[in-house]
Amino acid sequence: MIEILAALSASGAAGMRIALPLLLIGLLSGDNLWSRVPILSQIPPPIVLGVLMSWSLTEIFFSKDRLGQRILQIVQLVFSPIVGGIMGTAVARITGLAAWLTTLIGIVGGLLALVLQLVQVGWFFRLRGLPLWVIFAQDALCISLVLFAFDAPQQGGIIALLLLWLAIRSSKDWHRWYVQQASRGDRHNPRQHKQDPD
Repeated sequence: MIEILAALSASGAAGMRIALPLLLIGLLSGDNLWSRVPILSQIPPPIVLGVLMSWSLTEIFFSKDRLGQRILQIVQLVFSPIVGGIMGTAVARITGLAAWLTTLIGIVGGLLALVLQLVQVGWFFRLRGLPLWVIFAQDALCISLVLFAFDAPQQGGIIALLLLWLAIRSSKDWHRWYVQQASRGDRHNPRQHKQDPD
C-alpha cells in the first residue's frame, strides 16, 4: 500500500510540471540516474540531463506570464499523461512491485496527471490566467510530491488523493457555473445566450 501511495505522489507531481519531476527523480536515484525510468533509461544520461534542465527552466520562467502559461499548458496537457505514467512506473520499479502491478500503476498515474492538468487548464480559462502565487504553489507542490514519494510516501499519496478530490469538486462547480450562465429556458443548452462566452 505504501508503494502505491508513493507512485501516486510521483504521478501527481507530473500533473503540475513535466520536466521538473523527471529531473528530480533522476537526481534522487543516485548514481543510477534514470536507469529504472522507462524510456529515459534508453537515452544517454547527459542528453537526458540537458533536455530536462532546459525544459525545467522553461517551465519555471515561462509560467510567470499569461501567454507563457497558455503555451506551456498545451504542451503539458499533451505530455502529462505520458510523464505521469513514467513517474508512477519508475517509483513502482524502485520500490520493487510486481510487473503487472507496475503496469497498472503506470496507467493510473498517467490518468491522475491528466486529470490534474485538465483542472489547471479549466481554472486558467475561468480566471483568465492563473495568479502568480498559484504558479509558485504549483512549483513547490511539484517538488514536494516527488520528495514525499521517496521520504514520506504515505503523506505524498494522501496529498495526491486530496488533489484528485479537489479536481472532482472543481468539475462539479464548473458545470454548475456554466449552466447558471444560461437563461432559465435554456438550461439544457447553456452555450446559447451565454453571459460570459468562452
